[in-house]
Amino acid sequence: MYQLGHSPTPTAAHPAGVIDIGGSHITAAIVELDPTPRVLARSGAAIDTHGAREKLLGALHAAVSNVAASAERWTIAMPGPFDYERGIGTFDGVAKFSTLAGLDLRAQFSSMLGIDQSRVSFINDAIAYGTGEWFVSDARPARFVCITLGTGVGSAFLDGGRPVEEGRSVPPHGWAHLLEVGGAPLEDAVSTRAIRRRYAEAGGDDLSVREIAGHARAGESRASTVLTTAMHELGEALGPWIERFHATEVVVGGSMSRSWDLLGAAFEDGLRDHRVGTATIRPSVLFDDAPLVGCAASVALRH
Repeated sequence: MYQLGHSPTPTAAHPAGVIDIGGSHITAAIVELDPTPRVLARSGAAIDTHGAREKLLGALHAAVSNVAASAERWTIAMPGPFDYERGIGTFDGVAKFSTLAGLDLRAQFSSMLGIDQSRVSFINDAIAYGTGEWFVSDARPARFVCITLGTGVGSAFLDGGRPVEEGRSVPPHGWAHLLEVGGAPLEDAVSTRAIRRRYAEAGGDDLSVREIAGHARAGESRASTVLTTAMHELGEALGPWIERFHATEVVVGGSMSRSWDLLGAAFEDGLRDHRVGTATIRPSVLFDDAPLVGCAASVALRH
């Protein structure tokens, strides 16, 4: 199913229920880890993250209802700001899910799924993505970094599969989006909105990143320059932290990683001023399945 990986350890005794909630979608799935990760069933729906609370909860319920009876324990990947222990988010400064702020989502999902609240847990969406990629890695290294690129820059710094969120070897909270490049926030250089803005400022049309990548593949120098500049700056910003963390494998995931043929060389070039030469640099192999596998793997790692 996936290009990397082997019979995983640790294993989960039963298939896991997982939910990935993103900026425009929700996916509920049943995931089996042993002998290799497999998504046994899934149900997805588009969501309006700016919608009314009742509408959002209705969309969440619709997505989980098709697979809810298939698992006894569920793990939910959520973007922050979110209190993952309590199951309550503030979503300050992210311009989405504001109508869910302060709501006890553990109680909500417990009711939707028909299970006790003790069987519902939460995980940061970028950490879930990184855990999934680490789990199928051939090396499964002790020190592993995953960066997700899309509407923003997500990050997971993993030590033996477990997130590192404090200490001198990682950015504050383990959040790469807090980094700066050229004195400006990293997401002003590397994000969907940043790349679209730069392309328009260079005289291009208002295009999606996928369309800009298509123009780059067709030989348009303007599109190629915008993409490679962004990835070079990403490498410059991340290089000191990859070096400090002693990472031996670095994965770039998220929607933009599907254009790795255009992005990879520039990212690695941005890393060259830092001692990361022995680290394996690769794109995601799981893509949209990464947070699903990561949610299931996080349960196995806790038990």
